[in-house]
Order: sequence, then C-alpha cells, then structure tokens
Amino acid sequence: VQAQVESGGRSVQAGGSLRLSCAVSGDRSSYGCVAWFRGREAVAAIFPAYGTTYYDYSVRGRFTISQDAAERTVFLQMDNLQPEDTAVYYCATGPGHMQWDHQWEYTSWGQGTRVTVSS
Repeated sequence: VQAQVESGGRSVQAGGSLRLSCAVSGDRSSYGCVAWFRGREAVAAIFPAYGTTYYDYSVRGRFTISQDAAERTVFLQMDNLQPEDTAVYYCATGPGHMQWDHQWEYTSWGQGTRVTVSS
C-alpha cells in the first residue's frame, strides 16, 4: 500500500499563496473521498466521482480543493494565508461512504508537507 505523496509546502509571508499537490495512491476504485488536513483537522475534501467539495469554515473563501482531469492529483490552492494556517498538511483518502470531516474514517495518509506562514 502506497501512501499519498504531498508536495508544495514552503515558507510564505502572510497574505501569500501556495498550491499543494497530492499524488493519490491506489486505484480510483479504492477511494471515494480525498481530503486535506491542516494538522489533525480536515479543512477541505472532495468526492471525485461527483466533484462535491467541503470546507471547514476557517478556510472557506481562501482555500480551494480541486482535481486534475485524470483524477490522479488533488490540489489545494491556498490564498490569503495567515499565520494560523501554519501546520503540516496531510492528504488522506477514504471510502465514498463516509463523513468528510471524520478523521477516523480515512484509511490512507501521506507523510505531510510543511507550510509556514510568517507575519
């Protein structure tokens, strides 16, 4: 079992932008939900079969989750970053029949990519 591979994290000043990438592991049939976690908290999720997205209120209007046309990569566009966004960001996958913000239902995790936002 290969975990997701995240990339794109770096240090940025407050107000700046970053785009994180998640190379999704496994076959499309093996997952139904892909999410980005800011530390232990889910901040954005997508159900690729439908394109349905969900966001935590703290990032709504600032972050956007999306997928590429081949459905192999999931992105997190992060705009207007704030110091409180500083964290290790993880990409996780889980089954289609789950609640997007239930951390315990996700079954595959990446190693994380670090985002540091300075004021």
